[in-house]
Amino acid sequence: MIDERKKPELLIPAGNLETLRTAVMYGADAIYIGGDLYGLRAKAKNFSIDDMREGIAFAHSHGKKVYVTANITAHNQDLSGIRNYFRELKAFGEDRPDAFIISDPGVFSIALEEVPEIEVHISTQANNTNYETYRFWHKLGATRVVTARELSLEEIVELRSKIPHDMEIETFVHGAMCIAYSGRCLLSNYFTGRDANLGACTHSCRWKYHIVEEKRPGEYLPIEENERGTYIFNSKDLCMIEYIPELVKAGIDSLKVEGRMKTALYVATVARTYRKAIDDYFKDPKLYEENKSLYLEEVRKGVNRQFTTGFFFGKPSEEDQIYDHNTYEKAYTYLGTISGEKDGLYELEQKNKFSVGETIEVIKPSGETIQTVVNTITDDQGNEMDSCPHPRQRIFINIGTKLNPYDILRRKE
Repeated sequence: MIDERKKPELLIPAGNLETLRTAVMYGADAIYIGGDLYGLRAKAKNFSIDDMREGIAFAHSHGKKVYVTANITAHNQDLSGIRNYFRELKAFGEDRPDAFIISDPGVFSIALEEVPEIEVHISTQANNTNYETYRFWHKLGATRVVTARELSLEEIVELRSKIPHDMEIETFVHGAMCIAYSGRCLLSNYFTGRDANLGACTHSCRWKYHIVEEKRPGEYLPIEENERGTYIFNSKDLCMIEYIPELVKAGIDSLKVEGRMKTALYVATVARTYRKAIDDYFKDPKLYEENKSLYLEEVRKGVNRQFTTGFFFGKPSEEDQIYDHNTYEKAYTYLGTISGEKDGLYELEQKNKFSVGETIEVIKPSGETIQTVVNTITDDQGNEMDSCPHPRQRIFINIGTKLNPYDILRRKE
């Protein structure tokens, strides 16, 4: 039987309070979030100071941890603001963040000065590709380092054997892959003036490209002669749900999911599936092996760009790119999350249109999935509606089954 003490943490992203609560309820051990400033997802909704305080308190009340990203490449004008930011978060008291995720040595130094009681984790943006880098950060006071996504499992195993036992390894195991080495990209800045290293990436790598020969301006030549397409930088998404044993045996302490800009449906789908896969493996490895195809089938119900194992088993090849389009594969549409009950009807904020008579699914934090039919929809004044066409409208529904807060409604496409 697997030693329970080695069970890795499941670390799930959240871009707002809704997805943080979802991550907590659907199986995360820890959640990473960003504030309005100093993180690398400036286009995410992110957290105000008040939302951050509320979210951390909610997570802590359920025994979960929260890590806050401050992983920009800071410039001189950023430093005083970062110092004040850390002081604000320290003032949360018992519900302050459990760790900061940092890549910049200057920001790291400020964190040690201002909030020495909060752990510092070193972001993948710091290009952490060898065990000497881990030792370096450990000597300075970091408790955890996030591996560069370019490392193989074999390299991580060697790294684990040559770093202090109390130094933790965090590794991305699911989500979007960046075309640039450890996310260090200038493409967005070059084309649009929006700096990826300051959190404003436009994902220029997902665009369609052609070649123009200088003596034939305006004549666009396809890059791929076999007409497969011209999305030459468009990588598949990472998915390691079928390799939990290998990740555990490599000595990885935290399995990290990418996606702070994703919906609550994505967070719930991925969190509860990885939660079940990890727990099944530690309960009985045979149970995990029997269910592997089911785990993969379930995570495919989230939004993704097809799956790859990235660098874990060697360098990616042309098979790990998507050449003919840059859009996500969307198996299900997010309809809303149940927030309460009133007079036998269940309340939610509508995320996408659905109608009376439609067949939908309910996914629950317990892992249960129910297929049912929408019987009635009413607005907040009690008026019945055939459908709910207005995003973010508060509605009440009857779908012929008992629902609970945090149950999520989805429709198969």
